Amino acid sequence: MKSTPEHAAIGLRADQIDTPAAVIDLDAMERNIQRMAAFARRHRVRWRPHAKMHKSAAIALLLEQAGACGHCVQKTSEAEALAAGGVHDLFISNEVIAPAKLLRVARLAARLAADGGRLAIAVDSPEGIARLAGAMDAAGSGAGIDVFVEIDVGQGRCGVPPGPEAAALARAVAARPRLRFAGLHAYQGGAQHLRAAAERRAAIAHAVHAAAGTRALIEAAGLPVPLVTGAGTGTLVHEATSGVYGELQAGSFLFMDSDYAANEPDAAQPAFEHALFIKTQVISTHPAHAVCDAGHKSHAIDSGLPLVHGLAPAHAGPQARLPALGQALWLVPGHCDPTVNLHDRLLGVRGGLEHGVVVERVIEVDARGALT
Repeated sequence: MKSTPEHAAIGLRADQIDTPAAVIDLDAMERNIQRMAAFARRHRVRWRPHAKMHKSAAIALLLEQAGACGHCVQKTSEAEALAAGGVHDLFISNEVIAPAKLLRVARLAARLAADGGRLAIAVDSPEGIARLAGAMDAAGSGAGIDVFVEIDVGQGRCGVPPGPEAAALARAVAARPRLRFAGLHAYQGGAQHLRAAAERRAAIAHAVHAAAGTRALIEAAGLPVPLVTGAGTGTLVHEATSGVYGELQAGSFLFMDSDYAANEPDAAQPAFEHALFIKTQVISTHPAHAVCDAGHKSHAIDSGLPLVHGLAPAHAGPQARLPALGQALWLVPGHCDPTVNLHDRLLGVRGGLEHGVVVERVIEVDARGALT
């Protein structure tokens, strides 16, 4: 059963928010958006934030109002949920193979096109291209879909090797009447949390070289490559200044998390702030530890335990003074994406976390549990 209905949450002070709760510092989030928009304008690149991080149509529309050209999603159901909320330019930056899902993709492409929107998808195999083309034909709408060939630029997950194999896939896409070759999807996810700035720079230099070489090979055969898209919050400055990438897919910049906070800062990178917090309360105290009410059902731990906001790690050892029974704490999640997916809604507060904060809005997590 969903808790904290919207009408009951708006207007609450910070000390009145029931725990555990996912809370957005709206001021910090808006500063992050402004910095990202200014960065993209300065470097003359498009930005298409990844919605798997916030899973909210309201936030997606807010980002688009600030200049985002659309949104990435990772699942067909995420695309459907955002489209239902009014987001009309979407890129499924992942492979979809199941025939039933591909038929949903084709139907969504038709609905978005009818509303003046656009759907794109990634492929990395001849079979995937054939199945997508078959689904588009079976849908019978006459609509087309933009298709990016995904190349593996170091992530070691999806994507074909850069070079001739990718070029062959680009030609196969272009040969299908309802598929439009839109360019290369070249995301280096493994570089985002390399701790040293020099390591991240070197990893993206490799990705840029691979993407540029593949683009040149495709264009040499007479097929234009409209766009190279990729980049994440940890490396976006390198893709933006590469002269190869035309679109940034960074999403975590909006909220940030403790894992990103562990990266060595890069002076050229915008300084993004923590904006997503889990409010919790101490429910039990003992001589050597305290227990709060925000457990694994409130925050993800795949990237480590959360940090306590305002508590420096050096003072979090066994000699630290423990919080008192009933004391409220603000946690910075280890990984924002799966943490958001644990909540039905996010409470947006204005004026900081500590002094008389009022809940200004409640943001529904529209694509929570959108896994298919």
